[in-house]
Amino acid sequence: MASFGITIPKTSSRAITSPAGTADTMEVFADVSLTIDKMRSVVGSAGACIVWGGGINLAPADDRLIRIERPLSIDVSELMLASVMAIKASVSPTHVLIDIPYGQGAKVETLDRAKELKRQFQAIATELKLKILVLMTDGSQPIGNGVGPLLEAYDVLAVLKNDAAAPNDLRDKAVHLAGMMLEFVGTAPKGKGESMAADAIKSGRALRKFNEIIDAQGRKELPPLGRLTHDVLAQRTGTIVSIDNLSVARIAHAAGAPATPNAGLLLFTKVGHAVTVGDKLYTIYADSEEKFARAIQQASIDDPFTVR
Repeated sequence: MASFGITIPKTSSRAITSPAGTADTMEVFADVSLTIDKMRSVVGSAGACIVWGGGINLAPADDRLIRIERPLSIDVSELMLASVMAIKASVSPTHVLIDIPYGQGAKVETLDRAKELKRQFQAIATELKLKILVLMTDGSQPIGNGVGPLLEAYDVLAVLKNDAAAPNDLRDKAVHLAGMMLEFVGTAPKGKGESMAADAIKSGRALRKFNEIIDAQGRKELPPLGRLTHDVLAQRTGTIVSIDNLSVARIAHAAGAPATPNAGLLLFTKVGHAVTVGDKLYTIYADSEEKFARAIQQASIDDPFTVR
């Protein structure tokens, strides 16, 4: 979006129950705890930012709620509505895009519930006098290959660098959301947004803008992946029919994500893919012996991949 000259001050929460929030992943690349003056400076120079809203006290009630929710693993939808809209409204936007991934194991499990949340988001936006676009997307399995801040950061870079090994589902979703937003704000003619967004990636323009944002916020050196690894192998031959998001999240949490940025899971297969006995389904990464053992134990309890 920023590579098209659109001002987009992105404020995000840290993860509550997921293995990485947007702010957690961006923090691998750059400082996200900016002052309001620094945030203004970044947006003024780069046209965009990706920051932690709690670092600048933009939505203080939301920050207090999250401090209660995270240790108790509470993620109530009504609080999520308030949290998301408080953060969005705090930067005085003209247009807001909300993505509601739904499916078994996602925070929103059914299409009916997604539709109800869409209606509620639209009602709040009307009260706040915001133009809002709410999309409902497939959330029935993890997007991308990485689960955890650093592994998800690798996925982002792979997409922006046009790496042949980049996860196609992440690329496709990014292009879809950006394309819809380009049309929503009037930058792209109807039906042309996705092709324009895809071109921004292919041409390298999106990557150049991303690096500009990182440099403006304060670039960090990427850490190495967790030194302790464990491969989880397929126990039967067949086709992956489902991947349970909650099980994936529990194992990644046990490994240390998101508090330990270089911990998490790397997935090697997705729904619809064929596997044979002994194929790698995913690898666990950890940096703590205790958390590594806990993650392996959790993996023996939780089996995210259903093979038939």
